[in-house]
Amino acid sequence: MGAGKNRDRFSTATRIRLLGEQTAARVYRSQTRRQARRSRLTGRAALLALVVCSLIVALAYPIREYVGQRADIQQQERELAEARAQTERLRDAKARWKDPAYVQRQARERLHMVLPGETGYTVPGTGAPAALRSDPGAADRAWQTNLFDGLDKADDADRTQD
Repeated sequence: MGAGKNRDRFSTATRIRLLGEQTAARVYRSQTRRQARRSRLTGRAALLALVVCSLIVALAYPIREYVGQRADIQQQERELAEARAQTERLRDAKARWKDPAYVQRQARERLHMVLPGETGYTVPGTGAPAALRSDPGAADRAWQTNLFDGLDKADDADRTQD
């Protein structure tokens, strides 16, 4: 009996041990499968990341060019609007200069011209034209000479501003 019991115990112990080994093998296999799935997902994720990065790199230059060209177009449109506004101002000025009353008023204000029969007065000092104040010899010259000298100075001033 003792030997039979011993054998039964041994067989039970063996069975438990085998059962433990089988359970451990199942757990190990399931862990291996999970790790395999994780590694596959990681590989897929890496591939997806690579594709996304490739798309970003491939599209970066064209997008940058597009944005730059849009900025250039906006700049050109602003310049066009400014040029159109300048054209309108010049057309208005041209139309004003066609009016004889405007021309006469400008001649009186700018050149101190008077009509026949009128008496013109020039007060020396602050009211005198800038050419007379800056050039003491200008009063002795003919008005045409002073006029052309003033035009030359104005033209030189415009060139230095540009």
